Amino acid sequence: MNKTQWALSAALAIGLGMMAGSAAANTDDEAQALTQPQSQPADSSYEVKTFSADFHLYHIGDTVPELYRSSQYAISQWKLRNLTPPDEGTHWTYMGGNYVLITDDAGKVVKALSGDIFYAN
Repeated sequence: MNKTQWALSAALAIGLGMMAGSAAANTDDEAQALTQPQSQPADSSYEVKTFSADFHLYHIGDTVPELYRSSQYAISQWKLRNLTPPDEGTHWTYMGGNYVLITDDAGKVVKALSGDIFYAN
């Protein structure tokens, strides 16, 4: 490799590095959350405000995919998992390592708890 080729390679590498740095600086909350741990307990409880499942970031009020609304994913033994009884018209499901309370009809997220609650005394 001659000096000209080396200089062009170095300039290209620097330019690509700057572009990557610029792109990284423009990440939004969703991209950051997907690279963070699955969930972070809010305060000292197990409640979480956001969680990731199936490469998607969910918030309270979001609609979950139809799959999680099915009886196959409904948690009927919520006491064994240290969960509160679901309100009428809701059920617990498990998504991305978290327990999620969703509405039966529309699949809206009502509450989300870290899966760590399973190990609570």
